[in-house]
Amino acid sequence: MFFVYDKFVILHLVMVERQSKIIRTSVVGILANVALAAFKAGVGLLANSIAVVLDAVNNLSDALSSVITIVGMKLASKPADKEHPFGHGRIEYFTALIIALIVLAAGVTSLIESVKKILNPEPSDFTVVSLIIIGVAIFVKLVLGRYVKRAGEEVNSDALIASGEDARFDAVISLTTLISAGVMMLFGLQLDGWLGAAIALVIIKAGVEMVLSPISELLGNRNDSQFTHDIKHEVESVPGVLGAYDLVLHNYGPEFSIGSVHIEVEDTMTAAEIYKMSKDIQRRITSKYGVFLTVGIYAHNTQDKNIARIEQQIRSITSSKEGVLQTHGLYIDRDEHIVNFDIIVDFAIKDPITLRNEVLQEVQALLPDYRISINIDRDITD
Repeated sequence: MFFVYDKFVILHLVMVERQSKIIRTSVVGILANVALAAFKAGVGLLANSIAVVLDAVNNLSDALSSVITIVGMKLASKPADKEHPFGHGRIEYFTALIIALIVLAAGVTSLIESVKKILNPEPSDFTVVSLIIIGVAIFVKLVLGRYVKRAGEEVNSDALIASGEDARFDAVISLTTLISAGVMMLFGLQLDGWLGAAIALVIIKAGVEMVLSPISELLGNRNDSQFTHDIKHEVESVPGVLGAYDLVLHNYGPEFSIGSVHIEVEDTMTAAEIYKMSKDIQRRITSKYGVFLTVGIYAHNTQDKNIARIEQQIRSITSSKEGVLQTHGLYIDRDEHIVNFDIIVDFAIKDPITLRNEVLQEVQALLPDYRISINIDRDITD
């Protein structure tokens, strides 16, 4: 009971600090866009330019992604309840998806407008005031985008990363306008539409990738190989653990995962010794990686040399099969005449059942008086 309390205290402190940084960064985004909008509106009114005033309104709408991030963060930080016992952290992925769709929509809109300019070119009328405003907008958006994206990477927030990319794309669009104005003034060439179309295609491509990222998280993507390797290594470093297998992690938000792992131990260990070991593993992994693991047990034979020889023969059979990546959990019960083990099958094998049956037939031929039970695992973690 005390361990469970400590576990959630650790996770709560980490999430509170992360939430604060996300909200602070989003507030900076809102203030920067509002300040830029006020600057444009003031200059537009002084210069009597409706186009500049409308551009100021557009900057106010740019603050929307930051508002969405804050709202999403607040909803995601709601505590677990009976209907959602693992919390609401996955709302962050929906937040990132909404912002990504905004970026994608901006790219599509830019492409449509650019094509219109290509088909029906009209002379652009740039003034010194408009060029100054564009320059200021580029600087502000580049700095803001860099700041927001970096903060998003530090706290593992797809929503902040998407919001930062949105600001950077705004800067790129403004830069193409500035380049077009320079070319128009110097050479009299209209490149507005062509440059805009090229940048719009880049934004659309990035928008699609940004949309796919949170969708992948919601579907349940493969865990980072280094992360899973580190967790297994930490588990195997606990005295008495002979091997760590079947690591499964379930993501319930960027900063909250639960999972399970099987450890192999000598068959002479007592229940009390195994209990202490499993609690040690849970404490280590929770404090170091913020992941709560349920620990299962595989027994390793240490009493019968004949069984050790048979195990080696079984491993030779499985290792000879293309697509079998690993054999573990192998245990032979001579009293009940039962053999149990797991095989990890590569995802490249499209018919794992047939492969399992091939292994089963050869092991059955080796041990005709035994009942063979083979469980198929897929290589869900490296």
